[in-house]
Amino acid sequence: MSHAALGHSTDIRGDGTSPGAAIEVVNLVKRFGHNRALNGVSFQVPRGTVFGVIGPNGAGKTTIMRALLDIIRPTSGQATVLGTPSRNAGPDLRRRIGYLPGELVLEGRTSGRRLLQHYADISGPVTAGHVNELAERLGLDLDRPVRKLSKGNKQKLGIVQAFMHQPELLVLDEPTSGLDPLMQQEFLRMVREARNRGQTVFLSSHVISEIQQAADEVAILRDGRIVTINSVEELRTTAIRHLRLVASGIRPTDLAAILGALQGVTTLDCTLTATGDAEAVATLSGAIAPFVQAIGALQVRDLVLEEPDLEESVLKLYSAPVAAAVVTK
Repeated sequence: MSHAALGHSTDIRGDGTSPGAAIEVVNLVKRFGHNRALNGVSFQVPRGTVFGVIGPNGAGKTTIMRALLDIIRPTSGQATVLGTPSRNAGPDLRRRIGYLPGELVLEGRTSGRRLLQHYADISGPVTAGHVNELAERLGLDLDRPVRKLSKGNKQKLGIVQAFMHQPELLVLDEPTSGLDPLMQQEFLRMVREARNRGQTVFLSSHVISEIQQAADEVAILRDGRIVTINSVEELRTTAIRHLRLVASGIRPTDLAAILGALQGVTTLDCTLTATGDAEAVATLSGAIAPFVQAIGALQVRDLVLEEPDLEESVLKLYSAPVAAAVVTK
Protein backbone atom coordinates (compact mmCIF):
# COMPACT_ATOMS: atom_id res chain seq x y z
CA MET A 1 0.00 0.00 0.00
CA SER A 2 1.32 3.42 -0.90
CA HIS A 3 1.24 6.04 1.84
CA ALA A 4 2.20 9.19 -0.02
CA ALA A 5 1.71 12.52 1.72
CA LEU A 6 -1.88 13.69 1.58
CA GLY A 7 -3.15 17.21 1.06
CA HIS A 8 -4.82 19.49 3.62
CA SER A 9 -7.78 20.80 1.61
CA THR A 10 -10.51 22.36 3.72
CA ASP A 11 -13.19 22.57 1.01
CA ILE A 12 -16.59 21.43 2.23
CA ARG A 13 -18.50 18.93 0.12
CA GLY A 14 -22.25 18.79 -0.32
CA ASP A 15 -22.64 16.33 2.54
CA GLY A 16 -20.92 18.76 4.92
CA THR A 17 -17.69 16.77 5.20
CA SER A 18 -14.23 17.91 4.23
CA PRO A 19 -12.20 15.92 1.67
CA GLY A 20 -9.10 16.91 3.65
CA ALA A 21 -10.39 15.35 6.88
CA ALA A 22 -9.17 11.93 7.98
CA ILE A 23 -11.75 12.03 10.78
CA GLU A 24 -14.90 14.10 11.00
CA VAL A 25 -17.23 13.93 13.99
CA VAL A 26 -20.50 15.86 14.05
CA ASN A 27 -22.61 16.21 17.20
CA LEU A 28 -21.72 12.77 18.55
CA VAL A 29 -23.78 11.59 21.52
CA LYS A 30 -23.37 8.33 23.39
CA ARG A 31 -25.52 7.24 26.30
CA PHE A 32 -24.93 4.28 28.57
CA GLY A 33 -28.26 3.98 30.32
CA HIS A 34 -28.89 7.34 31.99
CA ASN A 35 -25.24 8.35 31.71
CA ARG A 36 -24.12 10.55 28.80
CA ALA A 37 -20.55 9.59 27.99
CA LEU A 38 -20.48 11.94 24.98
CA ASN A 39 -22.60 15.07 24.80
CA GLY A 40 -22.63 16.57 21.30
CA VAL A 41 -18.93 16.25 20.39
CA SER A 42 -17.81 17.74 17.03
CA PHE A 43 -14.32 18.04 15.52
CA GLN A 44 -12.24 17.41 12.39
CA VAL A 45 -8.79 15.87 12.04
CA PRO A 46 -7.01 17.01 8.84
CA ARG A 47 -5.09 14.34 6.98
CA GLY A 48 -1.38 14.16 7.68
CA THR A 49 -1.61 15.75 11.14
CA VAL A 50 -1.37 14.66 14.76
CA PHE A 51 -4.55 15.42 16.70
CA GLY A 52 -4.48 15.02 20.46
CA VAL A 53 -7.42 14.58 22.79
CA ILE A 54 -6.67 15.25 26.42
CA GLY A 55 -8.84 15.05 29.47
CA PRO A 56 -9.17 13.45 32.88
CA ASN A 57 -10.21 9.83 33.29
CA GLY A 58 -13.88 9.42 32.38
CA ALA A 59 -13.92 12.46 30.07
CA GLY A 60 -14.98 10.37 27.04
CA LYS A 61 -11.69 9.89 25.17
CA THR A 62 -11.96 6.12 24.83
CA THR A 63 -15.65 6.32 23.96
CA ILE A 64 -14.86 8.60 21.01
CA MET A 65 -12.23 6.19 19.69
CA ARG A 66 -14.47 3.15 20.02
CA ALA A 67 -17.26 4.98 18.22
CA LEU A 68 -14.89 5.91 15.38
CA LEU A 69 -13.93 2.25 14.93
CA ASP A 70 -17.51 0.97 15.22
CA ILE A 71 -16.65 -0.99 18.35
CA ILE A 72 -19.62 0.79 19.91
CA ARG A 73 -22.46 2.58 18.15
CA PRO A 74 -23.20 6.23 19.05
CA THR A 75 -26.67 7.10 20.27
CA SER A 76 -26.83 9.91 17.71
CA GLY A 77 -24.56 12.03 15.56
CA GLN A 78 -22.20 11.16 12.75
CA ALA A 79 -18.59 10.00 12.52
CA THR A 80 -16.67 9.66 9.25
CA VAL A 81 -13.28 7.94 9.08
CA LEU A 82 -11.11 8.17 5.95
CA GLY A 83 -14.17 9.20 3.98
CA THR A 84 -16.34 6.31 5.20
CA PRO A 85 -19.11 6.50 7.81
CA SER A 86 -17.93 4.66 10.91
CA ARG A 87 -21.07 2.50 10.86
CA ASN A 88 -19.78 1.04 7.59
CA ALA A 89 -16.33 0.25 8.98
CA GLY A 90 -15.75 -3.08 7.24
CA PRO A 91 -12.50 -5.04 6.82
CA ASP A 92 -11.22 -2.83 3.98
CA LEU A 93 -11.42 0.30 6.13
CA ARG A 94 -10.01 -1.42 9.21
CA ARG A 95 -6.90 -2.45 7.27
CA ARG A 96 -6.19 1.25 6.66
CA ILE A 97 -6.19 1.92 10.42
CA GLY A 98 -3.75 1.03 13.19
CA TYR A 99 -5.46 0.84 16.57
CA LEU A 100 -3.99 0.61 20.05
CA PRO A 101 -6.70 0.24 22.71
CA GLY A 102 -6.35 1.82 26.11
CA GLU A 103 -6.94 -1.49 27.86
CA LEU A 104 -4.60 -3.80 25.98
CA VAL A 105 -5.13 -7.50 26.72
CA LEU A 106 -2.45 -9.80 25.29
CA GLU A 107 -2.29 -13.31 26.63
CA GLY A 108 -1.22 -16.70 25.32
CA ARG A 109 1.71 -19.06 25.03
CA THR A 110 2.67 -17.83 21.58
CA SER A 111 5.63 -15.50 21.07
CA GLY A 112 5.33 -11.83 20.26
CA ARG A 113 6.66 -12.53 16.77
CA ARG A 114 3.97 -15.10 16.01
CA LEU A 115 1.26 -12.89 17.45
CA LEU A 116 2.38 -10.01 15.22
CA GLN A 117 2.35 -12.34 12.20
CA HIS A 118 -1.26 -13.18 13.06
CA TYR A 119 -2.10 -9.46 13.17
CA ALA A 120 -0.24 -8.92 9.86
CA ASP A 121 -2.40 -11.57 8.22
CA ILE A 122 -5.43 -9.51 9.25
CA SER A 123 -4.17 -5.95 8.71
CA GLY A 124 -2.44 -6.48 5.38
CA PRO A 125 1.12 -6.61 4.08
CA VAL A 126 3.98 -5.50 6.30
CA THR A 127 7.31 -4.43 4.78
CA ALA A 128 10.00 -7.06 5.30
CA GLY A 129 12.14 -6.24 8.33
CA HIS A 130 9.88 -3.45 9.54
CA VAL A 131 8.63 -5.38 12.59
CA ASN A 132 12.20 -6.11 13.67
CA GLU A 133 13.13 -2.46 13.20
CA LEU A 134 10.25 -1.26 15.39
CA ALA A 135 10.98 -3.89 18.04
CA GLU A 136 14.64 -2.90 18.15
CA ARG A 137 13.74 0.77 18.57
CA LEU A 138 11.51 -0.09 21.50
CA GLY A 139 13.86 -2.64 23.07
CA LEU A 140 11.32 -5.46 22.66
CA ASP A 141 12.24 -9.16 22.57
CA LEU A 142 9.84 -10.68 20.04
CA ASP A 143 10.75 -14.28 20.83
CA ARG A 144 9.57 -14.26 24.45
CA PRO A 145 6.14 -15.76 25.20
CA VAL A 146 3.55 -13.01 25.42
CA ARG A 147 2.31 -14.25 28.80
CA LYS A 148 5.77 -13.63 30.30
CA LEU A 149 6.03 -10.04 29.13
CA SER A 150 5.77 -7.15 31.59
CA LYS A 151 3.03 -4.55 31.22
CA GLY A 152 5.47 -2.17 29.54
CA ASN A 153 6.64 -4.80 27.04
CA LYS A 154 3.06 -5.79 26.24
CA GLN A 155 2.41 -2.11 25.55
CA LYS A 156 5.41 -2.05 23.20
CA LEU A 157 3.98 -5.09 21.39
CA GLY A 158 0.69 -3.24 21.01
CA ILE A 159 2.51 -0.21 19.58
CA VAL A 160 4.35 -2.37 17.05
CA GLN A 161 1.11 -4.01 15.84
CA ALA A 162 -0.48 -0.57 15.37
CA PHE A 163 2.46 0.90 13.43
CA MET A 164 3.82 -2.09 11.52
CA HIS A 165 1.63 -1.89 8.39
CA GLN A 166 2.09 1.90 8.12
CA PRO A 167 -1.66 2.62 8.11
CA GLU A 168 -3.17 5.83 6.81
CA LEU A 169 -4.66 6.48 10.25
CA LEU A 170 -3.31 5.62 13.69
CA VAL A 171 -5.82 5.63 16.57
CA LEU A 172 -3.86 5.42 19.82
CA ASP A 173 -5.55 5.38 23.21
CA GLU A 174 -3.18 6.25 26.09
CA PRO A 175 -0.29 4.73 24.09
CA THR A 176 2.56 5.39 26.54
CA SER A 177 0.90 3.70 29.51
CA GLY A 178 3.52 1.53 31.20
CA LEU A 179 6.47 2.87 29.18
CA ASP A 180 9.54 4.31 30.86
CA PRO A 181 10.55 7.92 30.00
CA LEU A 182 13.12 6.88 27.38
CA MET A 183 10.60 4.70 25.56
CA GLN A 184 8.00 7.46 25.79
CA GLN A 185 10.38 9.75 23.90
CA GLU A 186 11.08 7.05 21.31
CA PHE A 187 7.35 6.58 20.82
CA LEU A 188 6.88 10.31 20.29
CA ARG A 189 9.61 10.21 17.64
CA MET A 190 7.68 7.44 15.91
CA VAL A 191 4.55 9.59 15.94
CA ARG A 192 6.38 12.55 14.39
CA GLU A 193 7.89 10.30 11.72
CA ALA A 194 4.45 8.90 10.89
CA ARG A 195 3.11 12.44 10.42
CA ASN A 196 6.07 13.31 8.20
CA ARG A 197 5.19 10.31 5.99
CA GLY A 198 1.67 11.69 5.55
CA GLN A 199 -0.05 9.43 8.06
CA THR A 200 -2.70 10.83 10.39
CA VAL A 201 -2.45 10.21 14.13
CA PHE A 202 -5.38 10.49 16.56
CA LEU A 203 -3.89 10.32 20.03
CA SER A 204 -5.50 10.40 23.46
CA SER A 205 -3.71 11.03 26.71
CA HIS A 206 -4.05 12.50 30.16
CA VAL A 207 -0.33 13.39 30.09
CA ILE A 208 -0.20 17.00 28.92
CA SER A 209 3.52 16.98 28.10
CA GLU A 210 2.97 14.18 25.56
CA ILE A 211 0.34 16.15 23.70
CA GLN A 212 2.47 19.28 23.86
CA GLN A 213 5.41 17.47 22.20
CA ALA A 214 3.51 15.46 19.60
CA ALA A 215 0.28 17.14 18.52
CA ASP A 216 -0.48 19.79 15.93
CA GLU A 217 -3.92 20.41 17.42
CA VAL A 218 -5.45 19.42 20.71
CA ALA A 219 -9.00 19.02 21.93
CA ILE A 220 -9.57 19.35 25.66
CA LEU A 221 -12.39 17.08 26.75
CA ARG A 222 -14.32 17.13 29.99
CA ASP A 223 -17.51 15.32 31.00
CA GLY A 224 -18.20 14.25 27.44
CA ARG A 225 -17.90 17.78 26.04
CA ILE A 226 -15.12 19.57 24.22
CA VAL A 227 -13.95 22.57 26.22
CA THR A 228 -11.73 23.93 23.45
CA ILE A 229 -9.91 22.91 20.27
CA ASN A 230 -6.73 24.76 19.48
CA SER A 231 -3.22 24.34 18.18
CA VAL A 232 -0.58 23.58 20.78
CA GLU A 233 1.20 26.80 19.83
CA GLU A 234 -1.96 28.84 20.37
CA LEU A 235 -2.42 27.22 23.76
CA ARG A 236 1.15 28.14 24.60
CA THR A 237 0.53 31.82 23.77
CA THR A 238 -2.26 31.92 26.34
CA ALA A 239 -0.49 29.69 28.86
CA ILE A 240 0.57 30.81 32.30
CA ARG A 241 4.14 31.93 33.04
CA HIS A 242 5.52 32.46 36.52
CA LEU A 243 7.79 35.47 36.93
CA ARG A 244 10.05 37.04 39.52
CA LEU A 245 11.28 40.61 39.09
CA VAL A 246 13.70 42.60 41.26
CA ALA A 247 14.06 46.34 40.55
CA SER A 248 15.96 49.10 42.35
CA GLY A 249 14.95 52.72 42.80
CA ILE A 250 11.24 51.97 43.14
CA ARG A 251 8.90 51.24 46.03
CA PRO A 252 7.07 47.89 46.13
CA THR A 253 3.70 49.68 46.01
CA ASP A 254 4.69 51.54 42.84
CA LEU A 255 5.99 48.35 41.22
CA ALA A 256 2.75 46.62 42.14
CA ALA A 257 0.77 49.44 40.49
CA ILE A 258 2.77 49.19 37.24
CA LEU A 259 2.46 45.42 36.97
CA GLY A 260 -1.08 45.23 38.31
CA ALA A 261 -2.28 47.50 35.51
CA LEU A 262 -1.18 44.96 32.89
CA GLN A 263 -3.71 42.57 31.42
CA GLY A 264 -2.87 38.96 32.26
CA VAL A 265 -0.87 39.67 35.43
CA THR A 266 -2.37 37.88 38.41
CA THR A 267 -1.34 36.56 41.83
CA LEU A 268 0.86 39.60 42.29
CA ASP A 269 2.94 40.00 45.44
CA CYS A 270 5.45 42.85 45.85
CA THR A 271 7.80 43.12 48.80
CA LEU A 272 10.98 44.93 49.89
CA THR A 273 14.16 42.86 49.83
CA ALA A 274 16.93 43.00 52.42
CA THR A 275 18.96 45.15 50.00
CA GLY A 276 16.17 47.71 49.67
CA ASP A 277 15.01 46.61 46.21
CA ALA A 278 11.44 45.93 45.20
CA GLU A 279 10.69 42.29 44.41
CA ALA A 280 7.58 41.18 42.52
CA VAL A 281 6.34 37.59 42.19
CA ALA A 282 3.43 37.09 39.81
CA THR A 283 1.86 34.97 37.10
CA LEU A 284 1.53 36.19 33.54
CA SER A 285 -0.81 34.84 30.88
CA GLY A 286 -1.01 35.89 27.26
CA ALA A 287 1.46 38.03 25.32
CA ILE A 288 4.69 39.10 27.03
CA ALA A 289 5.28 42.22 24.89
CA PRO A 290 3.19 44.57 27.12
CA PHE A 291 5.07 43.26 30.16
CA VAL A 292 8.46 43.87 28.53
CA GLN A 293 7.40 47.42 27.54
CA ALA A 294 6.13 48.16 31.04
CA ILE A 295 9.41 47.24 32.73
CA GLY A 296 11.57 48.94 30.07
CA ALA A 297 12.06 52.09 32.16
CA LEU A 298 12.77 50.24 35.40
CA GLN A 299 16.22 49.54 36.86
CA VAL A 300 15.85 45.77 36.66
CA ARG A 301 18.40 43.89 38.77
CA ASP A 302 17.02 40.39 38.26
CA LEU A 303 14.29 38.83 36.12
CA VAL A 304 13.16 35.21 35.94
CA LEU A 305 10.39 34.41 33.43
CA GLU A 306 9.55 30.73 33.23
CA GLU A 307 8.50 28.80 30.16
CA PRO A 308 4.72 28.75 29.62
CA ASP A 309 3.06 26.28 31.96
CA LEU A 310 0.69 24.50 29.57
CA GLU A 311 -0.28 21.96 32.20
CA GLU A 312 -1.50 24.60 34.62
CA SER A 313 -3.50 26.28 31.86
CA VAL A 314 -5.13 23.03 30.79
CA LEU A 315 -5.99 22.08 34.34
CA LYS A 316 -7.78 25.41 34.70
CA LEU A 317 -9.78 24.56 31.58
CA TYR A 318 -10.73 21.23 33.19
CA SER A 319 -12.29 23.14 36.05
CA ALA A 320 -13.93 25.84 33.93
CA PRO A 321 -17.76 25.82 33.88
CA VAL A 322 -18.97 23.69 30.98
CA ALA A 323 -21.46 26.38 29.99
CA ALA A 324 -18.53 28.67 29.24
CA ALA A 325 -16.74 26.14 27.03
CA VAL A 326 -15.80 27.49 23.63
CA VAL A 327 -14.39 25.75 20.56
CA THR A 328 -11.74 28.11 19.24
CA LYS A 329 -10.36 26.09 16.39
